[in-house]
Amino acid sequence: MTTKLTAASFAAPSLRLGRVIVTSLLLCFFVSSLPAQTVTQILAKVLVARGGLAKIHALKSERVEGTISFGSEASGPFAVELKRPLKMHMTLTVQNQTMIRVFDGTQGWANSPFAGKVNPESMTDEDLKNITEEADFDGPLVDYAKKGNKLELVGKDKVEDKDVWRVKLTTKSGDVRYYLFDANTYLLSKWEGKRRAEGKDFPVESYFRDYRNVEGLKFSFQIDSGSSATDLTQKLVIDKIELNPEIPDSEFAKPVAPPDAAAPAPPSIP
Repeated sequence: MTTKLTAASFAAPSLRLGRVIVTSLLLCFFVSSLPAQTVTQILAKVLVARGGLAKIHALKSERVEGTISFGSEASGPFAVELKRPLKMHMTLTVQNQTMIRVFDGTQGWANSPFAGKVNPESMTDEDLKNITEEADFDGPLVDYAKKGNKLELVGKDKVEDKDVWRVKLTTKSGDVRYYLFDANTYLLSKWEGKRRAEGKDFPVESYFRDYRNVEGLKFSFQIDSGSSATDLTQKLVIDKIELNPEIPDSEFAKPVAPPDAAAPAPPSIP
């Protein structure tokens, strides 16, 4: 029996998809000049754990493919392409309908098939704000001061019985987010924050698992997200990550209406 998704049930998680992906791939790359020596040491270890700043800066483009599941309601394949500076192209197919979001660094377009809007339309100011951050190759933590953001080391915490370092980020616009890094591996374990969709703020927690080495850099290949630790309704499983693929700029131009897609296969979890 196929569950029929409504626009309201799908809008909030789908709008958060791109940001969740970008968080797992990019947001834990950063440099810090905070005065406390212990903070400097922690952040330096985070960079080393990810593969080093030189390799991070060498990234010019990425292609990510995988499967996303929205609880037991629906699942389907997704693909995201990112290219400097601030270019992004994402597609997601669920229940024979394809959502698309494209940003060329200045303008953005998206459709809303579950609301009956198949043809991509220009993004709202709110959507442009979100996708501009999603398309930022390094995330808000890299050169945070130049971006008007503020960082603070809160201290030690726990994530699933493991010790972590909790880092607080306050963005230029006043949004507050927390990044929790494993105290032993210094890889990102958890992200906490809020996402705004349809004029409302939604609490979000994301857990990062299954780190793998891709050409000398480590990426999380599984991200579980939801409103709390007991309400993780979104699972993202990455199948493939390509670094520095050739992506023509035409991929980031205004898209045409997507064709009807075949029904997605059940997600394959490694």
